[in-house]
Amino acid sequence: MARLTAEFWVQAYLTRLRLYDIPAFVTSHGDDTAGAVLVKLNTLDGEAVAYHRTYDLLSGERMWDQLSSGGEVTVDQAIARQKEFDPDLWVIEVEDRAGRHLLDEPGLA
Repeated sequence: MARLTAEFWVQAYLTRLRLYDIPAFVTSHGDDTAGAVLVKLNTLDGEAVAYHRTYDLLSGERMWDQLSSGGEVTVDQAIARQKEFDPDLWVIEVEDRAGRHLLDEPGLA
């Protein structure tokens, strides 16, 4: 099965967020073709959660899992460490007081 490019997925995700009036920004532009994607959910109260895609070897499914959560500074530090390992990493920051990120919606894994 053909996979979407990272840039295409990011643009589609940003469009979906806009449809729900959820502000989101690309804070780190990774490799257009094959860069990994992290999503930082900022609830605008000093707290944040970073999500990354994982692959379940038993089921073969891709899913979103928490990379880090807690104070925004702590989450930013975890993201910075990931960027040190992967310079092709995309980072999208979603800002929503209600904690909506839409990663649990069909078609986003």
